[in-house]
Amino acid sequence: MNIVLATSEVAPFAKTGGLADVCGSLPIALKQRGLDICVIMPAFRQIHSSGMPLRDLNIEFDVPISGKVVSGKLLESRLPGSDVPIYFIAQDDYFSRPELYVESGVDYQDNCERFSFFSRAVLEAIRLLDLPVDLIHCNDWPTGLIPAYLDIEYAKTPGYEQIASLYTIHNLAYQGVFWHWDMLLTGLDWRHFNWRQMEHHGQLNFMKTGIVFADSISTVSRRYAEEIQTSEYGCGLEETLRYRGDVVSGIMNGVDYRVWNPATDDLLQRQYDAETFVEGKAACKRALQQELGLADEPNTPLLGFVGRLAEQKGIELIVETMRNWLPGHDTQWAILGTGEQRYHEALAELGRQFPQHCGVRLEFSNKLAHQIEAGVDVFLMPSQYEPSGLNQLYSLKYGATPVVRKTGGLADTITDAGPETLAAGTANGYVFEPFDPGAFAWTLGRALDCYRHRTDEWRAIIENGMRQDWSWSASAEKYEQLYELTLHRHRSADASARS
Repeated sequence: MNIVLATSEVAPFAKTGGLADVCGSLPIALKQRGLDICVIMPAFRQIHSSGMPLRDLNIEFDVPISGKVVSGKLLESRLPGSDVPIYFIAQDDYFSRPELYVESGVDYQDNCERFSFFSRAVLEAIRLLDLPVDLIHCNDWPTGLIPAYLDIEYAKTPGYEQIASLYTIHNLAYQGVFWHWDMLLTGLDWRHFNWRQMEHHGQLNFMKTGIVFADSISTVSRRYAEEIQTSEYGCGLEETLRYRGDVVSGIMNGVDYRVWNPATDDLLQRQYDAETFVEGKAACKRALQQELGLADEPNTPLLGFVGRLAEQKGIELIVETMRNWLPGHDTQWAILGTGEQRYHEALAELGRQFPQHCGVRLEFSNKLAHQIEAGVDVFLMPSQYEPSGLNQLYSLKYGATPVVRKTGGLADTITDAGPETLAAGTANGYVFEPFDPGAFAWTLGRALDCYRHRTDEWRAIIENGMRQDWSWSASAEKYEQLYELTLHRHRSADASARS
């Protein structure tokens, strides 16, 4: 099976979030299963500082954009540690910028034009590179036009007629919404700007376009596939998703254990596994306390968070609990991330008030992210919604007991520690459901009570998590099955259209 994975970001070339991690790891796992796969992404400025080798293929092309012709060219590299090719769509006016989508917190005004160009360029690259393609796997709003172009403009083009499309939603909240006159930039006929296809509340919506035109739709966890078809989580697209509900499925993201494995992690003070985690985590906890300027208190529970400081991540629940607990509770906190200014200010103030018990770093640091996973006793993910989540999976491997809200991928991966699950050996964390500070603090209190008073249970929870396998191998197998189903679906629809 021949697959093209189209995406706007891939680790380590260019990254803003978990999408890059998925698109940097899944293709390698699929290649190991025998699939012929390549990746196509924009040649952002960041790829040149990634340290990865790049080759100019000396292939140039033209793409029509709203009455003008825009030229581009193709570059090539390989995903690290593999022979999976990755091709870059180079167009400096569009992609050689300081950031990928926004700058100083403001979206680039020509994002519609930039990613219309990218979507057409992906399809042109298939022809120019003479790629045999059975299916294009599209990811999130920047690739939402590809299924539409494939269905409307390329369906009868020799070499494209049998290509199926899968559209994966990594986060429905980011939809690629633009002014209705930007429809002209896509080059598609105005008749497709209607409420059943590309229009949503009077605007052009890339995410909706991908949902409508793709042969199959997937999300990054089973529960999120169900949630996005409800008014609470559907972000206004729930009716469109319910209409296409028979082709919507969920596949949990995996972890690249070449990168996230405490037994081989060179960023840690001491490496460890499920057999040696007691001593290993103690050494890493001591090193983390020193790094953050926290008191050297080995028995004080150390709680951690790594991620975006945004409402979605439940940061207000963490901040309120910290305010209530830090003055009198025997806890330490390690916070790493950037985001909304109000959370920057609140967390920085707590760090100043309680320097020996609250370590806050308002930045991104891959090294510190690994050290927090290894050094903390509890990892916090009280998310308002979480399509898949990766940090809870990292935490399981690193023996940092997750405390999570029951939503999306968190609900699919974390089993609450109760009498039955502890007896069955399936408990691997603590789970709460109501999105409020009281429910979060109560569940966190349950976890800390176990940590302080029931050592054997606590160790069993850690061991359960560390021995679980959340590698990409199982997810890749499910994607391969979905690819086969999508191909069958596309060819059956094509045969019906011809009859």
